[in-house]
Amino acid sequence: MTLPLGTVGPRHAPDLAAAGRRLLARLRDVMAGSGTAQDRLDKIVKTIAHEMGADVCSCYVMRAGEVLELFATIGLNPSAVHRTRLRVGEGLVGDVAAHARPIALGNAPTHPNFAYRPETGEDPFNSFMAVPILRGGRVRGVLAIQHTDRRDYDEQEVETLQTVAMVVAELVAAGELVDGRELSVADDLILLPSRLDGTSLNRGVGMGLAVLHRPQLTIRQMVADDPEHELRRLQEAVDGMHLAIDQILIALGERDGEHAEIMQTYRMFANDRGWLSRIREAIRSGLTAEAAVQRVQNDNRARMSQAADPYIRDRLLDLDDVTNRLLQHLAGRGDDVQGGTLPDEFVLVARNLGPAELLDYDRRRLKGLVLEEGSSNSHVSIVARAMDIPVVGQCHEVLGRVEPLDYLIVDGDNGQVFVRPAEDIQDAFSKSLLAREQRQREFAALRDLPAVTRDGVAVQLMLNCGLHIDLPHLHATGADGIGLYRTEIPFMVRASYPEVAAQQESYAKVLDAAGDRPVVFRTLDVGGDKTLPYFPDLSEENPALGWRAIRIGLDRPAMLRKQLRAMLRAAAGRELRLMFPMVAEVAELDRARRVLDLELARLRADGGTPPARLLVGVMVEVPSLLFQLPALLPRVDFLSVGSNDLLQYLFACDRGNPILNNRYDVLSPPMLRLLRDLVRACDAAGVPLSLCGEMASRPLDAMALVGLGFRTLSLAPPAFGEVKGMLRSLELRRVAAYLDRLLDGSDHSLRPKLRAYARDHGVKV
Repeated sequence: MTLPLGTVGPRHAPDLAAAGRRLLARLRDVMAGSGTAQDRLDKIVKTIAHEMGADVCSCYVMRAGEVLELFATIGLNPSAVHRTRLRVGEGLVGDVAAHARPIALGNAPTHPNFAYRPETGEDPFNSFMAVPILRGGRVRGVLAIQHTDRRDYDEQEVETLQTVAMVVAELVAAGELVDGRELSVADDLILLPSRLDGTSLNRGVGMGLAVLHRPQLTIRQMVADDPEHELRRLQEAVDGMHLAIDQILIALGERDGEHAEIMQTYRMFANDRGWLSRIREAIRSGLTAEAAVQRVQNDNRARMSQAADPYIRDRLLDLDDVTNRLLQHLAGRGDDVQGGTLPDEFVLVARNLGPAELLDYDRRRLKGLVLEEGSSNSHVSIVARAMDIPVVGQCHEVLGRVEPLDYLIVDGDNGQVFVRPAEDIQDAFSKSLLAREQRQREFAALRDLPAVTRDGVAVQLMLNCGLHIDLPHLHATGADGIGLYRTEIPFMVRASYPEVAAQQESYAKVLDAAGDRPVVFRTLDVGGDKTLPYFPDLSEENPALGWRAIRIGLDRPAMLRKQLRAMLRAAAGRELRLMFPMVAEVAELDRARRVLDLELARLRADGGTPPARLLVGVMVEVPSLLFQLPALLPRVDFLSVGSNDLLQYLFACDRGNPILNNRYDVLSPPMLRLLRDLVRACDAAGVPLSLCGEMASRPLDAMALVGLGFRTLSLAPPAFGEVKGMLRSLELRRVAAYLDRLLDGSDHSLRPKLRAYARDHGVKV
């Protein structure tokens, strides 16, 4: 059977047999001995087989093209060495490599993944156990033992082989068995200019020299001479790490925002008793402090990387961060986490990153961030957006394609990274940056001017935000208010559900910052790609169409009631505008209003001060709601279109799917006709209508929206200058008439025609 991931780990390390510790000591002697790397690997498999009483011990090493090659064996046919090869995923060995987890089987030949290779002569062997050889979070090979008899391997044996695999990993990673360059890019490609594609996690463009984030420390000694000494070293390093994290928290203490919230959650990882206990147990089994820390993280990575829950995968970044930080302190480099002098302008490149690690770097010199992994909801992405750093994530193979101090261009607008770009590309981006800076200066001059078209039509420009650190943008942009406050982001960065008092304080700060300007709070919009750490893993096949937003609120009314209670208390004599997300039918709105009425009655019964004015709205995201407008409009005080979700539901097109995310356009006739009809229905009913999706933040799209009749747009802070500049250059009457003629056509998208119109009529898009 395949061992469950949750059972693998050093929890039983104190009970490891003395033979296991003796094996580690003997392997240390082998590693320190003379001879080639191949000689030492041959001795290692013989030693493992002897000490573990195995009939066979074999070591497979990863070669280029994700091929596992038999490099050493005792018990199998020696002529199979360097001849037997398995693809990742092929056979039991390939399965271990594909999933980075151990396998232990009492009757291996009957397993469906068993792949028989006659040249190995493994016919007599029935029992099989194998573990991945992990280094730097990557599989570098597989270590396996076999027995002739059928037997069940216990967890201690699996743990022993996992620990031994760490020793083998150092030998493999040294590059003496397989040249490390073989596993990256061919030599003749390394220094050539290239463009890498990824996913935009934050917009903007950054240019600078590449800094590879903290190369992994090489662990020189795996086996401890004195476990008690190693335990003392660990405690000193842990104390130093905690002190350094506390200093970051003190520095953040006076700032308003979610930086401190994220760092408080991060500190919980660093204080986790179970994590530290497993490290201590690994030390007592015979490992050095550094090897024990790395061993526990290898187990965590193998277990958590297989999780379907995106929150669990994102928290793996925080665990990597804590592990790296602890290793730095063990190496005596706790005060120099950046690892030396940095260029004046640099781009940070990493496989992944934790929030504390990002805050270690000088923001004035950090021009961009590139991640091999990363997601829009990870803590580091949230912090990077708050710091206005361009970020490209999911940029596969970037660490294999980038050398330290290579010149990089991070195009966060298009999710691309240019590596060692040619001079003409550098010049083009440099000119683009200068033009962007010039436009920003011009737009800044518009801050106090009204958003009014050339023919005198005023448009209200509101702010989209979800962090306290966004609130200063109210003044910087001259926004008319907050058209969308995403309440879920503070929930996502906490380790537990915030109580009513904490929520009330947060909402009151937003209202205080806005002053007399309106604020629209959206109730909790989680589920789908936005997960909470304290929420069950739903593992839905289609989360975008699943249990999310108001559906969760209605099924978990206690959560919704607490949030509404906090909002009502925070408003206390002031105007409160709140809207419910992803309402698919009027009956859902009615249920939500009943919950709101209960909380309003409770507030009055408790002698609290209700809002001076309460306005209730709905997000228009689900097309079914459009067929109930006659029943809906009398029930609401305002509507707001969520164009991102409305587009994907209208076209049945997952906007997170890279194959489909550009197939359908918001400027297509079906989408624009839908929006025009909604504007007309709301105007007839006297219900205010706004749009708060990404569509409002793009000048050309915004031109179409005001042409359709929208008079309130809610947009991201960086878009204010461009959209206001567009509005002040636009003659609305003419574009409205032009649009009306186009909507009955069969075009895939009206974008080319609208762009041509803007160019011909001097509209700044």
